Amino acid sequence: KKQEAFIQKYENLKKELKEGEKIYFMDAVHAQHNSHPAYGWIEKGEEREIKSNAGRDRININGVYGPLDHEVIARQYPTINAQATIDLFKKIENKHPDLNKIYIISDNARYYVSKLVKKYLLSSKITLIRLPAYSPNLNLIERLWKLMKKRVVYNKYYEKFSIFKQAIDSFFRKINHRKSDLESLMTEKFHLFNSI
Repeated sequence: KKQEAFIQKYENLKKELKEGEKIYFMDAVHAQHNSHPAYGWIEKGEEREIKSNAGRDRININGVYGPLDHEVIARQYPTINAQATIDLFKKIENKHPDLNKIYIISDNARYYVSKLVKKYLLSSKITLIRLPAYSPNLNLIERLWKLMKKRVVYNKYYEKFSIFKQAIDSFFRKINHRKSDLESLMTEKFHLFNSI
């Protein structure tokens, strides 16, 4: 019921959106420098191997996705915390000085609901809208992370962390060339889970 109520709220927000206003979905992802076997066509009886490494290095990304124009703003941080979130907010506001109001839909991660973030929002153009608890299925940016993993992480081996980082950087730098991927993947057909 809470998920259904959120979808109705989101639809109403889109209908009532004024000129000079914008909607984003926000989330963080942590891409780990390890091999991630995912899928593949392998003939029966044949074996395939993927090299792996023992690296624990990872890239922490905090980002937003605009569902109405497929805009992506993603930044890397040493760690995702309240300061990183505020920094991302500032980058969004600086990129769009013409906007009067920015709605950002996020989950309830601690760094998104911290006192520092709440204090910053008091004098910001940004209004945070919380997703219902345990509802990654309603956060469109999760599909962007899935696309990133499919294109860059799954079934890939990167000998050095620096090469892995270059591949992640390249994905986001060229995100505007992936419009067809975004248009087909980032549809607003939200899957709801039936209660058991």
